[in-house]
Amino acid sequence: MAQTKICGITDAAAMDTALSGGARFVGLVFFAKSPRHLSMEAAAALADRARGRAEIVAVTVDADDALLEQIAQAVRPDWVQAHGLEGPHRVSALARFAAKGVIKALGIARPGDLKRAADFEAPAGMLLFDAKPPPGGGLPGGNALAFDWNLLAGRRFSRPWLLSGGLTPENVGEAITASGAALVDVSSGVESAPGLKDPAKIAAFLAAVRSAASS
Repeated sequence: MAQTKICGITDAAAMDTALSGGARFVGLVFFAKSPRHLSMEAAAALADRARGRAEIVAVTVDADDALLEQIAQAVRPDWVQAHGLEGPHRVSALARFAAKGVIKALGIARPGDLKRAADFEAPAGMLLFDAKPPPGGGLPGGNALAFDWNLLAGRRFSRPWLLSGGLTPENVGEAITASGAALVDVSSGVESAPGLKDPAKIAAFLAAVRSAASS
């Protein structure tokens, strides 16, 4: 049965919907350029709301140790997500800031991009495959872009992995079938505006994942 990460949560209503709907992971973003970026105080309050009910993921982009230490103390995340240009050695070093380890995000556009996963299977606890940002910039993630899900079909990795990028309540079932994903991650696909999660869309996404898993 596929499980879900609701990423980029910014308010209590979205968090409560994710938790009551059975999300396994909830993501809190610490990246100033993102519309989902949280203050440490807001993140701590949301993390306290989720603790013991879902695994808390602190999403970072090339964060330094000072920021990660703040996150570790205030949020006490289960996972740190490395969504930047972090290499294997840096990913290994990040593990001390989270209870369970590091999720390393990799941008995918073509089959060759998956080769990089081998470099991170040892230092990371999980991998996350996201669509590469658009040419010329854009955020590292949360761009509502998808890649060819069939690129993952039949692939085997030594770590659990999440499928991300352009997923919505309408297409997540197809994405699970095409890729074979056991874990899916959504952010912009359950928003009514950038950074504003829609509880109804979160509920619909979680229902669609459950439906795909039972079919």
